[in-house]
Amino acid sequence: MIWNEHSHLEGAHAFLGASKWHWLNDDNPKLTDRYFKHKAAQRGTALHDLAQAAINLKVRLDKKTNKTLAMYVNDAIGYQMKTEQMLYYSDNCFGTADAISFIRKFLRIHDYKSGVSEASMNQLLIYAALFCLEYGHDPNDIQIELRIYQLEEILIHRPDPEEILYIMDEIISKDKHIEQLETGGLMYNE
Repeated sequence: MIWNEHSHLEGAHAFLGASKWHWLNDDNPKLTDRYFKHKAAQRGTALHDLAQAAINLKVRLDKKTNKTLAMYVNDAIGYQMKTEQMLYYSDNCFGTADAISFIRKFLRIHDYKSGVSEASMNQLLIYAALFCLEYGHDPNDIQIELRIYQLEEILIHRPDPEEILYIMDEIISKDKHIEQLETGGLMYNE
């Protein structure tokens, strides 16, 4: 058998792909909804890529084109933030912050949301806890500001150190539990 080559599709996933087979049961209105959500996710990815490039190149954006994106990019440049920074505690618990800086004991973490679903600050709280665990900082000894940029608004949260300490403890505890499950130290019902 000589197989056809499709090298231009390597790493791509078809909208009507076999691994996302639920479309098989969709009527046209449901398929249309699924399609537009898929396109919105693609647009969000492209906007994140654009933001990352603009921040890394220190190119400020005009607020007339996309106010939320411009606020996010321009603030990240102004605060000298690093984009797409991996924060790691273990192979069970890590994540990538959209934009982060730590200057003079002041931790900033910003997240850009291109969608319309209500955003949660929990993601950024976890990033802050991961930062403290990875780099050995006590939340009581630093200042933290978390921001979500979405729908032409900036949600700002300055967490109490106890919030971060709680999440740090949860990460440590749940990571230990997962490790015990992986090594056979615990069974399913424990």
